[in-house]
Amino acid sequence: MSEPTGHESRTARAVATLKQQAIETPSWAYGNSGTRFKVFAQPGVPRAAREKVDDAAKVQEFTGVAPVVALHIPWDKQDGIDGYRDLATYAGERGVRLGTVNANVFQDDAYKLGSVTNPDPAVRRKALGHLLECVEIMGATGSRDLKLWFSDGTNYPGQDDISARQGRLEEALHAVYEALGEDQRLILEYKLFEPAFYSTDVPDWGTSYAHCLKLGDRAKVCVDTGHHAPGTNIEFIVAFLLREGKLGAFDFNSRFYADDDLMAGAADPFQLFRIMHEVQGGGGLEKDSGIAFMLDQCHNIEQKIPAVIRSVMNVQEATAKALLVDREALKAAQQSGDVLAANAVLMDAYNTDVRPLLATVRTEMGLAPDPVAAYHASGWQQRIEAERVGGEQAGWGA
Repeated sequence: MSEPTGHESRTARAVATLKQQAIETPSWAYGNSGTRFKVFAQPGVPRAAREKVDDAAKVQEFTGVAPVVALHIPWDKQDGIDGYRDLATYAGERGVRLGTVNANVFQDDAYKLGSVTNPDPAVRRKALGHLLECVEIMGATGSRDLKLWFSDGTNYPGQDDISARQGRLEEALHAVYEALGEDQRLILEYKLFEPAFYSTDVPDWGTSYAHCLKLGDRAKVCVDTGHHAPGTNIEFIVAFLLREGKLGAFDFNSRFYADDDLMAGAADPFQLFRIMHEVQGGGGLEKDSGIAFMLDQCHNIEQKIPAVIRSVMNVQEATAKALLVDREALKAAQQSGDVLAANAVLMDAYNTDVRPLLATVRTEMGLAPDPVAAYHASGWQQRIEAERVGGEQAGWGA
């Protein structure tokens, strides 16, 4: 028997990695959403967290790589701690588990001037109380990660003391970090702007990274692929944080102008490939990497479940192409200074049609080769539209 070629070996490794890939889906992606001007309702949208779990289980059923669903509190609020334990049991019965707990300190009137950085100590205590409640919820759901995003900031020069706000932020993060269990992590997200337009308290990866360094090893940065200034080299950020051991999670989405929260890879699939290339090179696809690959998107005009499935598939395709990069040839070209050859190695992988490979992977996993077609053929959409009538549909409350 002849020895496998380099391409055959890479393909075999890619297949093995793709079969064990895990992409976390967000509960809020299954609810109603829209723009800042209007939330658009759709038939069949979940009315409670259990129905969101049902929909997430369908994504897992047809993709095989979406075994985790993230919660957002209070959008997924349950009746007491026992309610969260029951929800975790319910998720397990449907073939998924509860994952990241996302705190919400941006939709209360008290937070108009900020939450944990608010100049009013009473408001800061209120916000911190919610964050500590989320830590308690993590214990009930078995969640590893608490993800924090703050809308805190200012709209006008002189509105507040920028440095003092960083001190208040540091104090709150420290209190939350100290409340975590030994196996739990704090994931700090950042956002360039909106809704604070003059200064945002956690505006970029550097600010998040600096706070995480002070907190300790279990504090990590979340990279949201939509939260950057135009032209930002996100793959550089990913490579740096991986190298420093501070990349904790992704929020995959896509944007054309700002934080558009569109389907992953919709605007720039090449960028998603470049990001996954750095993830692969930095060991981020290894089982013990600890990186949570989560979608963070709000489908305001398209059907919810097919859009989530398509996003999962887009991440799979970018991952498959990254796994097919001939890294030996790439390294040789880089070390010899052959700029064009190095770029060509990347482009060869990116231009590979990996859909047949992924169809094979799915077939070997006992799945239909086309998850979207399989979903539409399942009748689930028709069923939920017929059954989920009455009650208050879930949404993010804008």
